[in-house]
Amino acid sequence: MKNPFLLVFSFIAFLSFSQQPATLAVQVEQGLNQKAQLTNNSMVKNLPFKSVGPTIMSGRVVDFAVNPSNPIEFYVGYASGGVWHTKNNGTSFSPILDNSPTQNVGSLAVDWNAGTIWVGTGEVNSSRSSYSGIGVLKSTDGGETWQNMGLKDSHHISKIIINPNDPNEVLVSAVGHLYSKNEERGVFKTIDGGKTWNRTLFVNDQTGIIEMDRHPNNFNIIYASSWDKDRKAWNFRGSGVGSAIYKSTDAGNTWRNISVEGSGFPTGEGTGRIGLAVVDENTVYAIHYRQYQRKDDDKDSEDDDTLSKNDFKSMSKETFLALDNKKLDNYLSNNGFQKKYRAENVKQMVRSGSVDPVDLAIYLEDANTLLFDTPVIGAEVYKSINGGKTWKKTHEGHLDGVYYSYGYYFGKIHVEPKDPDGIYIYGVPILKSEDGGKTFTSLSAPNVHADHHALWINPEMPGHLINGNDGGVNISYDDGENWIKCNTPAVGQFYAINVDNQTPYNIYGGLQDNGVWMGSHTNTENVRWHQSGQYPFESIMGGDGMHIQIDDRNNNIVYTGFQFGNYFRLNRGTGDQTYIQPKHELGENPYRYNWQTPILLSSHNQDILYMGGNKLMRSMNQGDKWDAISFDLTQGGKTGNVAYGTLTSISESPFEFGLIYTGSDDGLVYVTRNAGSDWKRLSNAFPKDLWVSRVIASSHKKSRVYVTLNGYRWDDFTPYVYVSEDFGATWKSISSNLPTSPVNVIKEDPANMNVLYLGTDNGAYVSMD
Repeated sequence: MKNPFLLVFSFIAFLSFSQQPATLAVQVEQGLNQKAQLTNNSMVKNLPFKSVGPTIMSGRVVDFAVNPSNPIEFYVGYASGGVWHTKNNGTSFSPILDNSPTQNVGSLAVDWNAGTIWVGTGEVNSSRSSYSGIGVLKSTDGGETWQNMGLKDSHHISKIIINPNDPNEVLVSAVGHLYSKNEERGVFKTIDGGKTWNRTLFVNDQTGIIEMDRHPNNFNIIYASSWDKDRKAWNFRGSGVGSAIYKSTDAGNTWRNISVEGSGFPTGEGTGRIGLAVVDENTVYAIHYRQYQRKDDDKDSEDDDTLSKNDFKSMSKETFLALDNKKLDNYLSNNGFQKKYRAENVKQMVRSGSVDPVDLAIYLEDANTLLFDTPVIGAEVYKSINGGKTWKKTHEGHLDGVYYSYGYYFGKIHVEPKDPDGIYIYGVPILKSEDGGKTFTSLSAPNVHADHHALWINPEMPGHLINGNDGGVNISYDDGENWIKCNTPAVGQFYAINVDNQTPYNIYGGLQDNGVWMGSHTNTENVRWHQSGQYPFESIMGGDGMHIQIDDRNNNIVYTGFQFGNYFRLNRGTGDQTYIQPKHELGENPYRYNWQTPILLSSHNQDILYMGGNKLMRSMNQGDKWDAISFDLTQGGKTGNVAYGTLTSISESPFEFGLIYTGSDDGLVYVTRNAGSDWKRLSNAFPKDLWVSRVIASSHKKSRVYVTLNGYRWDDFTPYVYVSEDFGATWKSISSNLPTSPVNVIKEDPANMNVLYLGTDNGAYVSMD
């Protein structure tokens, strides 16, 4: 992709402290125009950048558009990496969206006869990192230039369908805002190539259209599914009464709900995201995510001799005290309880009333385990053989391991074009049924990443599949028995980066669902490693890769981990890996850890490590032992299914040990000037409840501190940047002429105190003053 621009801004006084509502589309557009002007006038716009990798994992794919007459040519849409084009079956790719104001993609469609490309912007998977778009884009010159065709406040566009007999007739489905209500959602239709639009289907201001599919040979017959959801920073409701299936028999001009009560398809509060696949006049499949927790979960056999956390949730004191000590010890050791908790002393704690048996379950229930272990009903496949009048579930029992508790992240189903019983579904794995959905087998493979979002099936060559997942593009010619990987685009989503002090220095980066990687900054991305067998970057951690801290005294000692505070101390010299997450005491409420939990090595003594939960933790011995050095530095959390009320940023002054600042996801900034003995809240003057994306203690002046706030989780894209010259007693806004876009990070130049670097959702900026 083309280089990000560095722009220049200057300081102005802080004018307002009030929290802003969701940013208007016109404000976003003004911000993009402002960015373009700043770019043209920037003194550093020609500063060269080069890609140093890694690219082996690519990034999250959301959609394909494949040339039906020449399937080695196709376009790939990435969640936040733009659109890429290949003419040689993925051997190489070229980016085509770089001349657009956004790289956030939800859907693709191509009129292959005319070469017209349509892009629906804004990812629709509704995760916490599904970034919004700017409407519908159209190119008639292969992506050299783009025209915005409207629907600019739709934020997330799920599907574009072009009438094969009239390319000016186009249907677009919009999910709408992720974190706020809005009206520009539903199904929209144009008959003049996007000059004007008519909304033909609207449910309400928090229900959008997540899917459309048409009859393969009759454009008049189109199905659409609505999705009633509500995401907040602390909770995601992924189902509701507004979720339903609609059908049009007049090319999308009018619609009727066909999944009403009595139709056989789920209705009511538990109805979640729905995917659709139309086979013919009568046959249509749907996949549905039911978020309700199971009542008849049978994962734990009654005669199993091992204990599970569910056993303790309703266990009486008497039953607990009668447990075999060896059996209880096995549970404690196998589930990572601190060594001080063993059968006899835990029983004594229960006898004394200091803990209850249920506490042995609560001890394990952090945000990460709840993500994967919550026994929801999950994925269900339904079929209609009468054009949607009635529906029947195709399978018995549960489809375990497809969606877990986050089925909102997936939601697609496909049917083999020449075999109506050949069904493909995907979530964490990709599965196929050859008997109309009664049974399914996995098509996953060692070189295929998990978490699947897109699939194309060759209608002329059974078994030819193009698959898109969190790790890029895979292609199969034998129906998933074998796959090739096509990952050259540099579109991975990095949570964090750091460098060590070796010569030449190494870069470390944590990626969305692709772990933590490290490699030399001198690397030049090419395919030479295919010959040598040694990829220049090394994977050092799996999962969603998070922050990295490197011991300056010994660069083999690295601290890193994955989501929700699951951190490790790595010794790259010996290969040792030690789990170091701080644990609460049995009977206490578990610590709350952010998805992207902050960690920090002290610059004063690199045996000292800080980690932020809802309290600030400190270890004096590289993470072997921890102490909380604060009270709860957040607003206390909120009831919901997303970890909230957590620390997001930690900074220690290089001038003085114990001068530490923290920021939280609910808008609080604190400082201690005596290593945690006393804390002072500094955020009373800030807009309320906004995510503290970064707090930085200056390396040039002891009393100076910077704070950035991020309103993304309120659909507030205002840039919030502040500086204090008196340890946070007073603040001044330095957002100045920054274009409208949420701010993620601020950094000081290590040599020049007047130079600041800023990263936002739409680019990188620099200030010289």
